[in-house]
Order: sequence, then structure tokens, then C-alpha cells
Amino acid sequence: MHATLPKLNQFRFPAIDRGRLETLQLNLGYKCNQSCLHCHVNAGPTRTEMMDRETVQTVLRFLDVSEVSAIDLTGGAPELNPYFRDLVSEARQLGVKVMDRCNLTVLEEPGQEDLAEFLAASQVEIVASLPCYLEENVDGQRGDGVFGKSIRALRRLNQFGYGRHNSGLTLNLVYNPQGPSLPPPQGELQQQYKQHLLSEYGVSFNQLFTLTNMPIQRFGSTLISKGQFNEYMRTLRASYREENLSSVMCRSLISVDWQGYVYDCDFNQMLGLELVHDNRRKIRLEELIGKNLDGNPIVVRDHCFGCTAGQGSSCGGALGAD
Repeated sequence: MHATLPKLNQFRFPAIDRGRLETLQLNLGYKCNQSCLHCHVNAGPTRTEMMDRETVQTVLRFLDVSEVSAIDLTGGAPELNPYFRDLVSEARQLGVKVMDRCNLTVLEEPGQEDLAEFLAASQVEIVASLPCYLEENVDGQRGDGVFGKSIRALRRLNQFGYGRHNSGLTLNLVYNPQGPSLPPPQGELQQQYKQHLLSEYGVSFNQLFTLTNMPIQRFGSTLISKGQFNEYMRTLRASYREENLSSVMCRSLISVDWQGYVYDCDFNQMLGLELVHDNRRKIRLEELIGKNLDGNPIVVRDHCFGCTAGQGSSCGGALGAD
């Protein structure tokens, strides 16, 4: 796979500092039941890296003494981590909101038959990846049969109340472009998703998040192979909007890898760009228990233009109107 980090210092992204920490994003491991082209984690069925019980306990200690109000669980497929349910249950007991970035098809994996019921009982907010509402596009990106599995999973989640009016169970979907282009306007695409999924499959959800593909890992390597990397970077840079800087996710979030090391965001984690604090790198979460990160400088490279281009992009979708 082609390395992208050496190519990410051409345009010099502006310096930014951290605000108040609100969200702890946790990568529970790279094991996944899917292998997607746009995946910036390079996750897949053969990956074995998984967060262990000791690191999960460190996370819970951090939550217990911090003002963090939410954890954002990612992977791979985070649900495949053997301590996923323990972490969810104990975080909820601490009063912390839990978001699960679910690929939907994991609900049909062996041993996950009661996953939807568990998520609903725990009042977990689901952020589910569905890169298109058309079967041929999803299967072309993720493999034959993935769309059908995703629809069955969405229907099952709807049965438990997810995406239903006044249920209190939030189901948001995520769209990624299939190639080197910016996402379309989020509001317009959300309406298309809602109308098509409801009329064709009887599926409902709350919001659609449109995310820009990051030029790193598997997607970045593919761009290099196709000779499209530099053009895509120019597109991101040309679409930069300064007003998006105040809302980028790294201002209020830190990312923790499966070993417990800390980064300014999930994308930096995949590039090996560790959070810097007190002029130190390679900091583990346990070292930040009780520490204040307000005003801490954020490590940036040119991939950060992906979060500020056009309508902006974050783990919660677009940052503003396009």
C-alpha cells in the first residue's frame, strides 16, 4: 500500500488549538467483517488488533473523573471487540452518551443475533454506514449482498424503535462519495435517502451525515495508484472554507487507538500523528487522566483540508451549508 503521509505537507494547513474536550473517540480494533475501498482504517476480516480489557478499564477511569459527555466507538466493527458490551454498559452507568459506528451487516454475524436488542436497551446512538441508497452502488463498493444485509439490519433496528418518531433511539446514516469528489449538499441528499428508503424498503432514520473521503490509508493508496492523488488534494485545498475551522471535530474530541495511545483525531491516528502535550508524543490515555487539554495545539497536515472543504466534514456530518 502506498504511503500518503509524505504527500500531506504541500499546502500547509492553518494552525489550530483545542477547545473543551467533550467526546472520547475510541477505536476498539481493526477487525471488521467488511473491507471497504473508502475505509481510512484499512480494516478487514484478517486484522487482529483489538483493545484489551486493561485499556477498556483505563477508558472507564478517564470517564469517571473527566467532563467528557460522550464516547464514540469505532473500528473496524467495534461490536466485534469482546469487551464492547461491557464498555457500553459501564459507560452508560456513568451517565455518558454512547455512539456506535455500525456497518449494519455486523448484526448478522454469528454471535450478534441479540446485538440490536442490546443497543436499544442501552439507549446507544447508532451511526450506521450506508454509502448509497441504491443496491448496485453499495454492492459495488462493499461486495455482493451487502446492501440486502444492510436493509435487513435497518428494518430490525426500526423494529426496536430506532429512527422512529419520539422513540428516543437515534439512528443516523453515513454517506461517503464513491470516488475523489466532495459530498453533495447534505440536506438535499438526506431527503433523497429518506424518500427512497421509506418508499422502497419501509426504512426510516433520523439524519444523514455526509463525510468527505480522506486521502489516507486504503483510499489514499488507491488515489496514488490511479494517478488521482494530487488532483484530489488540489480539489480539497481549493474548496477550503475558513469558517469551518471553528467547528472541526478535533477541537472537542480526542481519539484513542486500540493500544491506548492518544491522537487529535481518528485520521491522525491512522497516519501515526500522535497528540502532542507538554512537548511529548506517544502519550497514553492513562497519562491524561485529570489533565486539561484546553488550548493544546492540534497536529495538522494537508488531509485536514478534507474536514474544511465545501460544507465541511466531521464525524457528525457537514459543518455548514454548501
